[in-house]
Parts: sequence; structure tokens; C-alpha cells
Amino acid sequence: MNVTRRPARTSSAARSAAVLTTMSLALASSALLGAGAGVSTASSHREAPLIAADPQVDNTDVYAFTSPDKQDTVTLVANWLPFQEPNGGPNFYPWADGAHYDINIDSQGTGRPDLTYRWTFHTEDQRGTNTFLYNNGVVNNLTDKTLLFRQYYTLQEIREGCDPVTLVEHGTAAPSDTGRASMPNYAGLRQQATVQLPGGGQTVATQAADPFFLDLRVFDLLYGGNLSEVGQNTLAGYNVNTLSIQVPKSRLALKGDPKRNPVIGVWSSTEKRTLKLSPGKADPVGKYVQVSRLGNPLVNEVVVPAGLKDAFNALPPSEDHNQPALVAKVLDPEVPKLVQAIYGLPAPATPRTDLQEIFLTGIAKATGGPFQVDLNSQLLNKDVNPKRFVPAEELRLNMSTPVTADPDRLGVLDGDFQGFPNGRRLGDDVVDIALQVMEGATPGHFIAALAAGDKVNTADKPFGASFPYVATPYAKAVNQPN
Repeated sequence: MNVTRRPARTSSAARSAAVLTTMSLALASSALLGAGAGVSTASSHREAPLIAADPQVDNTDVYAFTSPDKQDTVTLVANWLPFQEPNGGPNFYPWADGAHYDINIDSQGTGRPDLTYRWTFHTEDQRGTNTFLYNNGVVNNLTDKTLLFRQYYTLQEIREGCDPVTLVEHGTAAPSDTGRASMPNYAGLRQQATVQLPGGGQTVATQAADPFFLDLRVFDLLYGGNLSEVGQNTLAGYNVNTLSIQVPKSRLALKGDPKRNPVIGVWSSTEKRTLKLSPGKADPVGKYVQVSRLGNPLVNEVVVPAGLKDAFNALPPSEDHNQPALVAKVLDPEVPKLVQAIYGLPAPATPRTDLQEIFLTGIAKATGGPFQVDLNSQLLNKDVNPKRFVPAEELRLNMSTPVTADPDRLGVLDGDFQGFPNGRRLGDDVVDIALQVMEGATPGHFIAALAAGDKVNTADKPFGASFPYVATPYAKAVNQPN
């Protein structure tokens, strides 16, 4: 792609575009589900009815990028349990015991995971009838007896046709940050919780400052009907539960060869067993069922209509192409029509084959889409069987794209081909990108009327330069006096 570099732009309308982009996908996917898809929760910050009532298993965001300081590896980050107010004691924000927290990798373009990393947690609660406190003294180390609530996990590597391999048998999760008096060095606790993996790589289960940044006033008639309700990062001050894993590229690539097969598709999902409730108890029974799913950002949150959101979360990506309503909504999305109705900006002509390529197939000449460049479709992998390839909603990453020395928050749209939608880095401004793309922008050619975006261009807390890159949790209340 030959593009003209442009200065980074702000994000008020851009946020709408992200909304648009994801909405078209989500609506499409939700519509494709139809009836009988099963019970599920939602992904991406309380956007679906069932997941809003079960936040422990609510996927919020997924990130996939070549590690900037270890470029033979990829870092995968997935977040759950949104809107954690730092003062949320006495129970704070535990992982759900027994649930399957998964990060899935599709290296063949089948919409099915060739590889899954699965974390399963269990709790040791020593409070009993003695105290209500999460910790009854300062916690300087994960082994301190003052930490009364602890969670541990098993991490498995699951490959199709193979027995699961246990990578971590009894890993310790970093606790919720109960405050500076209780945990004066949370970064040290997180480092203690970081586990080195056999064969290379590392992982950590931790609380973190929510890395996603945007102004959620998009739901008030797209930023107040006149783009006046912009400029406030709605997620600033809130934390999430984070799973981060850094692994060699050879572990992710088809046939272990990232040079021949550099493209992967990534999504997170959560599985739960149904519960049998009795006074003071909730016993898991029955088979595991997928209750949430997240690939590209914002899809289920702003694309899928309310009545279909839960169904979308139960659907595997491999079934997306079998849902005509999903594909129809990608080709004819709702958001541009809303922007036209509210702001008078003409909606791009349909069918939107550009959005189909971005979200369902990846971008490559072989897809026959409008971009006609090779960026991030699994069809670029030399050992992929094209007959098995199916359109599927995944976050796709070309691991061979060189790391950008000076990342551009607008990613591919502004000429930085390591950014979204080629994977997703923590600093990618996906809302502004999506807003522009939904309104018909292409690399180097922006929609001038939306250039200001939602005016939220970075996260509130800076990201780290090394694994796990996410910022440590906020420790002060969100509701602060001016």
C-alpha cells in the first residue's frame, strides 16, 4: 500500500467510526446467529444483556502484537471484568472459579482454533468467620500471610488432535490492588506473579488499568448529536482483569514456521458450566458452554443489536460465514446511516466489501476484495489450504510486519502497517480508526469532517516498555473532587 503520511488525528467522530466498523460486524454476526444459538454472555464492556449480569466472564478487549523489545515473540493480551472501581472492597474483583478463560489462535483460516491457551482459576479464601478484610496488613510479597484472599491457576496449551499440555500447574494470580497502604509496590507483586514458560515465553494473570481509551458518550445520539460530548476518556480510573502471554512466533505459526506462515487470527472466549444453586452455595454441573467471545474491538458492543448480542457470544467464528444476516449487516452496516441521519454526512455506497475484507477475511489479494494488497489474511500463509478457508470474525496479525519505531495511533490508516487492523497494539486508537473506515476512509485518504474524532487519543496511564506492557491498576477512586 502506498500512502501519504498524515498527522495523527483526534477522535470524536472517529469514535463513531470505530463504533460503525464494529457495529457492522457485530450486527452482521448477531443477525447471522438467529434463534437457537444458545445462552451466552457478552464481550466488550457490558454490551450484552446476559454478560452485564455476569461480569467475571465478560471479555472486554483483545490485543495481539509483535513484542517491541523481543521481536521473535508475540504478546497476546485479553481482558475481562470491566469497570472495576478501585475502592470496590471487601471482595474486589476475583476471577471466576472453574471457568475457562481462553485465548484462541487460528493459523489456517478455518475459523477454528489450531491452538488455545486456557487459564482455569481456583480460590483459597482464608477469611472465614474471622474478618471481612481482603488483607489484614501490608502485602509486600505474594506469600505474605497478610494476604487472605488468593487465586491460583492452571495454564494449558491445547492443540487440535493432541492431548492438552500443562504449561503452568499452580500459578499465582496477582491480587486485586486494595490500595497504596495495603500494597505499596503493586508492580513488584505483578512481577512476582509473572511465570516463565517452558520452551520460552512468559505469562501473568493480574489486575491492570484498563488500556482501552474512548469516550462512551457515543450512545447519546453519537456524541450529543453535534459532537459536543467528546474529550473525556470514560474508562480512565477503572481497572480490568488481564491475562497476558508472550510466546515465540514459532509456537503460533502454522507448522511452526512463521516465515512461511506468518498470519494468525486471534480471539478470546470464556466457557462456564451451568450452576446448581442452594443456600450459600453454587455448584457447577453439566458441560462447559461458551458464554462470551471477542475478536475485533467494539463489534458486539456497538454493531450487534441487543436481541442478538447473547447469541453472537455463543457462536464460534467458524460459523460466521453460514449466517446470511451477519454477512448482510457487514455489507450494509447501520452506523453510516445513523451518521448520515444525525450529521448529514452521506453514507458510503453499499455493498461494503471493504468491511467484509477487514473483518471477515483479512486483507489480501487472494480474497478478491477491493484493497488488492497483501496485509493480514491467512491466505498469505504458504501452507494454508484455500479450500478450507472461511470468512470469520477474528483479529488478524501478520507476524512478519516489522515493528514500528514510532507507532502511529491510527495504524494502517495512517501508513503504520503494524497497527490495527493488522493486529492491535495497546496504543492503537481503534475508535477513531473504525469511525474513519466506516465512513469510507482508506489509507492516506481521511474523512475531513471526522478528523477531530472523539478527542481521546491515548490512555490515561502510560503503557510499559516490557512485558506485560499494560499499566498497573488505578488505586484511587474514580469519583474524585475537582
